Amino acid sequence: MPAIVAASIAFALIFGSTLFGMFIRSRVPDHHLVGDSKDVIRLATALIATMSAVVLALLFASTRGSFEQTSATVTRLTADIIELDHVLEEYGPEATLLRKSLRDSIVPMINSIWREDAGVAIAALPYSRSESVLYGVRALVPHNPVQISLQARALQLSTDVSQTRLILFTQPADSISRPFMTALVLWLSFIFGSFAVSAPPNRTIVTVLFVCVFSASTAIFLILELGQPFDGLMQIPNIGLRDALAPLPGR
Repeated sequence: MPAIVAASIAFALIFGSTLFGMFIRSRVPDHHLVGDSKDVIRLATALIATMSAVVLALLFASTRGSFEQTSATVTRLTADIIELDHVLEEYGPEATLLRKSLRDSIVPMINSIWREDAGVAIAALPYSRSESVLYGVRALVPHNPVQISLQARALQLSTDVSQTRLILFTQPADSISRPFMTALVLWLSFIFGSFAVSAPPNRTIVTVLFVCVFSASTAIFLILELGQPFDGLMQIPNIGLRDALAPLPGR
């Protein structure tokens, strides 16, 4: 489910609970909301608010750390591809076809990771052109110590590229636990419903609660977006990987 849709549903549920709390306020006798009853409501709300704050902080920290780690992995993949191309260039004319194959593998690789084309993604895994580069590097026959060293480095880089691509491909499209998010929305609904019950409704109260519900829904949206690094408005850009290698001369 897209993050914007999930956040909108969360907003509707939380604000709906707030309106329901205002309705309950108009039906409950005043003596039910004063004295010990009011203290109990405040303590219960404070308990749920504390748990919600802890869950929000944990989810945000977890998804942010995962997002940054995935972004660093994509950067490392791009750097390895660029270095591999340089190594193959230094190897000599024998590696020209491998450099061409490396360039041809980038678009299918991007499609398989970012899920931009499901058909290409399926065709690209588990055996794709990027792996043919690995096999081509193994098949090179070096003629001097320099080429032996370059082949060893190219073999290491092509192996790293293949492994990194598979790691990124197998990363779940949505890493957020639904039970966590469901519990969080329910807790927030209870909290804002309790706020609405605690005070008579007026324009100021409704406006403040609306802004607070919108802010809470925005936090949920950010968490969901960070949990989908290859989709949505905050997805990791692929332009660096797409433009990593310049066209070969004469192409």
